[in-house]
Amino acid sequence: MTTIRVLLVDDEPLTREILRDYLSSDPSLEVVGEASDGRVAVVQAGALKPQVILMDMQMPGVDGVSATKQIHRAHPDIAILGLSTFSTDRYVVDLLRAGASGYVVKDILPTDLTKAIHTVVAGESVLSPDVVRHVVHGLETSKPAEVIPDSSILEALTEKELEVIRLLSQGMSNREMAEHLYVTESTVKARFVKVMEKLGVRDRVQILVCAVENGLVDLTSRTA
Repeated sequence: MTTIRVLLVDDEPLTREILRDYLSSDPSLEVVGEASDGRVAVVQAGALKPQVILMDMQMPGVDGVSATKQIHRAHPDIAILGLSTFSTDRYVVDLLRAGASGYVVKDILPTDLTKAIHTVVAGESVLSPDVVRHVVHGLETSKPAEVIPDSSILEALTEKELEVIRLLSQGMSNREMAEHLYVTESTVKARFVKVMEKLGVRDRVQILVCAVENGLVDLTSRTA
């Protein structure tokens, strides 16, 4: 069985120990390294070639956002999951802009953490609907007041593909999108695969970031 290579990044030794114990109990995962700060994480990302990095957001020196930006630029194929104490950490939007695939809280259940890791390796994102709304609000309030939609991107996307992007910005799950559009969940997933190919991104979080920053969705009309 092929294992998923994971790098742990956190300045708290106890947190790293707990995460290591969580992951070591799952034969599908392999902890290939640990780092106590972002500077070391950047070096280890290149040396150890993990598939997933669990990245603490707040660390002395090079923080999680800065490290994520550097790693994503050099190794866009590595999925990065932010680690936070709170579900609506104020650094989340910056982390996702830097290239992360989502984030989890540090008191997450072991089974949910394992699921999250497998999810990002599969090219999907890890954000609950509530967190999506928090992220969308953060992206909306931090972007320029006037954003002219990128015509080349708009021309590349079909109306059906734009539709799933809009529903994603509303925090809908695959099942909810399928019900809303009267299609199967497989159809929804297939549309997102096409969107990722056209936008040149690896997961849905980056679809969301790209959509907001290029004016592809009207966030003022999203549902609550």
